[in-house]
Amino acid sequence: MPFPLTSGDPSSLGLDKQSLDRLCETITRHLTEGRYPGAQIAVARRGKLALVQTFGDAQLEPGRVAARDETLWLLYSNTKVITACAVWLLMERGALRFTDRVAEHLPGFEQNAKADITIVQLLTHQGGFPNADVPKEAWEDHDLLRRAVCGFTLEWSPGSRVHYHGRAAHWTAAAMIEAITKTDYRAFIRDNISEPLGLGRELFVGLPDAEHGRAIDMHEPSADGSRQVKRAEENVPEFRRAGTPGGGGYATARAMAAFYQMVLGGGTLNGTRLLSPRTIEFVTRNFTGDRVDGYMGMPMHRGLGPHVRGTTETIRGLGAIATRSAMSARWHFTPGTGCRFSAESAYFPSRCRRSAPPISPLIPVTSTERGAMAGCDYVIAV
Repeated sequence: MPFPLTSGDPSSLGLDKQSLDRLCETITRHLTEGRYPGAQIAVARRGKLALVQTFGDAQLEPGRVAARDETLWLLYSNTKVITACAVWLLMERGALRFTDRVAEHLPGFEQNAKADITIVQLLTHQGGFPNADVPKEAWEDHDLLRRAVCGFTLEWSPGSRVHYHGRAAHWTAAAMIEAITKTDYRAFIRDNISEPLGLGRELFVGLPDAEHGRAIDMHEPSADGSRQVKRAEENVPEFRRAGTPGGGGYATARAMAAFYQMVLGGGTLNGTRLLSPRTIEFVTRNFTGDRVDGYMGMPMHRGLGPHVRGTTETIRGLGAIATRSAMSARWHFTPGTGCRFSAESAYFPSRCRRSAPPISPLIPVTSTERGAMAGCDYVIAV
């Protein structure tokens, strides 16, 4: 199946080619400086790819292996939006309502005073159990997964705070998806999102063993900062196979650009309708207003999966100059511009350097509409 986005000339798409060139030059300089081993970027607008480029290495040990356009990159929290999309689909198909309580669809979740947590609260990081997690054995034993999720305990009253749930919320969503569909959540995502969109070879939640050779190795600085070392957890077959729903997906940058072009297209990509415009409009609303996320230390304007830029001074992942309607899962897609930017690197996100000078926007806009792509430090280090 051909890729769902064709290539287009940046100028014809209203993009600033000089800014694109400067972005590529910045990444090349970062590689020379040893900031990260490799990276891949994609820029899409109006249903076309303006840029796809791969840099550096996919592996450093035992020998260097160059990254390719087919290389698969660890999505970390960008996986959350894919998992959330599966919930969106179930809503459209009448299997649930966003205002439903999770326990209505996941029997047993009502344990430990969790009976009244709604799906909206779950997906907007208001559930009240941000530090909960499941044992690694639950990665493949999904009966254990369900028991572990149902046994989560509250740290505060649901809905009373916004606080990033790094793993817990989307493990819960995965268990709920399985309870409703009677299908492994990874298979549901593959059969109902990746494959219908034409991304079956480039977007995975749960990486098949046959594709492990395409996966990037993730690195972080050594203790003395002199070199890059492989991270222990993410570079093993068990993790890649698991497809943890809050941070274990793999994809190419262009696949994620295509996914968000579907969102920008009101639920349709290259003639394939996955979701309705009404659903897209609803899930990309700002459900948490300007309430400060207790983990992030700033408002995150959470939707039911992505978050929106809003009007606060800054926001993690969207910086200070993105338009108020721009949305992110640390990547960028901006309603009204039709533009989507994806960047992936072989670098652990919590150790990113943020000292590089910003890159001017790719879309020529007025000073009050500065948006879409800016700040090479955060768009590269995802």
